[in-house]
Amino acid sequence: MSAAMDTESTYSGYSHYSGHSKKAHRQGSRDRHKSPRSKEGSRAEKSVTIQTPPAEPLLGNEASRVEEGQDDNWGETTTAITGTSEHSISQEDIARISKDLEDSVGLDCKRYLGLTVAAVLGLLVFLTPIAFILLPQILWRDHLEPCGTVCEGLFISVAFKLLILLIGTWALFFRQPKANTPRVFAFRALLLVLIFLFVISYWLFYGVRILDPKDTDYQGIVQYAVSLVDALLFIHYLAIVLLELRQLQPVFALKVVRSTDGESRYYSLGHLSIQRAALVVLENYYKDFTVYNPALLTASKSRAAKHMAGLKVYNVDGNNSSGQSRAMIAAAARRRDSSHNELYYEEADHERRVKKRRARLVVAVEEAFTHIKRLQAEEQQKAPGETMDPREAAQAIFPSMARALQKYLRTTRQQQYHSMESILQHLSFCITNNMTPKAFLERYLSPGPTLQYDRDRWFSKQWTLVSEEAVTSGLQDGVVFVLKCLDFSLVVNVKKIPFIKLSEEFIDPKSHKFVLRLQSETSV
Repeated sequence: MSAAMDTESTYSGYSHYSGHSKKAHRQGSRDRHKSPRSKEGSRAEKSVTIQTPPAEPLLGNEASRVEEGQDDNWGETTTAITGTSEHSISQEDIARISKDLEDSVGLDCKRYLGLTVAAVLGLLVFLTPIAFILLPQILWRDHLEPCGTVCEGLFISVAFKLLILLIGTWALFFRQPKANTPRVFAFRALLLVLIFLFVISYWLFYGVRILDPKDTDYQGIVQYAVSLVDALLFIHYLAIVLLELRQLQPVFALKVVRSTDGESRYYSLGHLSIQRAALVVLENYYKDFTVYNPALLTASKSRAAKHMAGLKVYNVDGNNSSGQSRAMIAAAARRRDSSHNELYYEEADHERRVKKRRARLVVAVEEAFTHIKRLQAEEQQKAPGETMDPREAAQAIFPSMARALQKYLRTTRQQQYHSMESILQHLSFCITNNMTPKAFLERYLSPGPTLQYDRDRWFSKQWTLVSEEAVTSGLQDGVVFVLKCLDFSLVVNVKKIPFIKLSEEFIDPKSHKFVLRLQSETSV
């Protein structure tokens, strides 16, 4: 209970100012926002646009805007900065929301329509051989020839072949869809059309040659049903080759570049269509690329804005001409020589602060873990009712590391990805599995892959595929397509893997002979 009360008090301190800090913050806010232009700029930065559920949540929230002017003693009396935001929505936003809703409804209808067609066709395929065998028994049972031993053996063959076909069809076709593609999968549609034409042709032949004349050769009818099942098994083998085996051999190398920060990865793919290659790229993006952090991009923009704000152009003649723009460009070029020094010292100061707060965090976490180890040794001697579970232990040691962790996350601009509840869950997980402090800090010391964070913070349900070629066409050398989401885009460049000519050269083991060359100045 005491651990829980300490955690609650720490959490309240984690979210609010003390009285002295509120006054200091308000006074600092008055000093920083004296001009009306700065007020309008801050008000514009705090506006939030409402998005529909299918869209990706905006990552560039107010929590990511961290001021660079904080010293190393920040947070001694305060642990968090709270603020207000203004929610606004325009007519364009309403129109975009309605369009996204219509698109989502259309995608759902398209997906369910495809599943319905596949299910109906599959039911027709499995019921057709059974109908071929049962219809003569129902319609002209008395006129049929007796079914001998060979005919009864064919019943067992049909049953087991249908069972194998059912399992193979379930494993290949009836899988949970991973995404909604803009176009149908060409090979899958081709196979469905082929199966439909094949079954219809069998029904036409059955109706003309068996149903109309009421054929009495029942063994031949059963053999006809067996031939249908065999043909369906061969079509299933063809589906495995086209859908699964064809793209296994790497043929193309894809370079994927994120448009905002330039992070890139390379992937090898086989013969795939552009839309299927886009799905493979997105599946690998969530586990290979680091999480997109727009707060890291604000430093360069603010630095460029600061340089342009320092330039003043005076209109002496009162004439609006292009000379003003030329003067600003010339002045910016003259100041370019000194800007690299400012960038160098800014980055050096930022690295110094990051290293310092990282050292504080590592020490705080190691001390907290030593406490929980000591508590575990002491709790073994106490009554069972006084022991703590992993959640209570995490709540007990979290206050000792909360301040150092929060200051480090704010310095590295990662605080928007880690809530207090997620940190407590991760800490409880590490305690449960006897993980070291280094294993606990691995998630926070460096940005991890996108899948590592909460689903609501990274998951994007809506991606747009932009390509000059048809998305159902195959990959080719030099093809470029773009995957766009709300905040950034992935540019994919396709290159064909070159043909490699490998030759062989034989070396005789007896040819490894050496001679010692002696010189007068050597010591040998």
